[in-house]
Amino acid sequence: MNNLHIKNGRLIDPAAGIDAVQDLYIADGKIAGIGNAPAGFTAARTIDAAGLVVAPGLVDLSARLREPGYEYKATLESEMQAAVQGGVTTLVCPPDTDPVLDEPGLVEMLKHRARLLNQANVHPLGALTVGLKGKALTEMAELTEAGCIGFAQAEEPITDTTVLLRAMQYAKTFGYTVWLRPQDPYIGRGGIAHSGPLASRLGLSGVPVMSETIALHTIFELMRASGARVHLCRISSAAALDLIRAAKKEGLPVTCDVGVHHLHMTDADIGFFDSNARLTPPLRSQRDRDAIRAAVQDGTVDAVCSDHTPVDDDEKLLPFAEASPGATGLELLLSLMLKWAAEQGNDGKALSTALARITSDPARMAGLSAGTLAQGASADVVLFDPDTRWTVNAAALASQGKHTPFLGYELAGQVKATIVAGHVAFER
Repeated sequence: MNNLHIKNGRLIDPAAGIDAVQDLYIADGKIAGIGNAPAGFTAARTIDAAGLVVAPGLVDLSARLREPGYEYKATLESEMQAAVQGGVTTLVCPPDTDPVLDEPGLVEMLKHRARLLNQANVHPLGALTVGLKGKALTEMAELTEAGCIGFAQAEEPITDTTVLLRAMQYAKTFGYTVWLRPQDPYIGRGGIAHSGPLASRLGLSGVPVMSETIALHTIFELMRASGARVHLCRISSAAALDLIRAAKKEGLPVTCDVGVHHLHMTDADIGFFDSNARLTPPLRSQRDRDAIRAAVQDGTVDAVCSDHTPVDDDEKLLPFAEASPGATGLELLLSLMLKWAAEQGNDGKALSTALARITSDPARMAGLSAGTLAQGASADVVLFDPDTRWTVNAAALASQGKHTPFLGYELAGQVKATIVAGHVAFER
């Protein structure tokens, strides 16, 4: 019997509109009661959460776990540990592993490995095309049976628009969601930084905003033709957000996310060629950053993800243009969202919005039953102290990826415990 009683905590469940000091009761891996103990409940363990926020475990829409194929960059063990240390209990992983997640066997193996670790819940995205080569469609029905929750191309563009249209028609027929990162296959391909005065000054090749907006125009036309549901990954510009706002108003079945780094940083944070700030899509202008912050607030952006991409030293400690893009994010997601909330004026509403964008909103969007403390839901819970401050240093990160543009930053919000399906997966 692993019944848990979490008492005296400030319970915040954006999905249910709850923000109050209430007790939480967990039995048989599920939420058994809020406020009052269910009949006949006896706790095997009581956790005093006085001064802590008790919230649904975080749902992260993009975390590269690097297995199979890139174990030298990170392993499932290290990244799952990073997830629970960051309060993330559910994560979606892109299909750009090696081999690519385009066969049911590979997906089943990944799900099985993740289950054995008994930490966060892992939901893979299947490859939209075989080998992510943009030519032949994968067996989406078989991949869905194996556990894929949607289909993506990761960073590989589909240059043949007919293939993308066929993929979307097929997805529409069976009710699958297509996850696309809008990037024109030619404009800005191979670019390194946001096209602007800074890139020119540093002599870096640019990725213009129109690389994103041209791709969006194409995607929206194909959506109108096919009726497919599309989730747009890692939006980075103000112009793109305007187009998405209009598409939503028109009634297109579209959702979108942004990476948490783009919520705070701009291309100026590259400084003197800091390769930790080499990201895909690149950090953009201050105007773009401010538009992203406003779009998270008004709901144009449905979710914020960690865009966790562990990169090893050999690929990061290089000249900016040669370094691999990517940063670790699982352990920073919560604190960086709290930082955004504090900068919004940190009333309870901003905190609730911040938590919604990393719990109930991404769960709803991905079709997952997660991100809520509703009675009967899986007991995925995070307990954190919103006021404890910590300094981001590489040695303290559980992830094998030690590179982030936030190294040396002091952030608020420390995870004290993470509970997955009723068992305490991490405790500080």
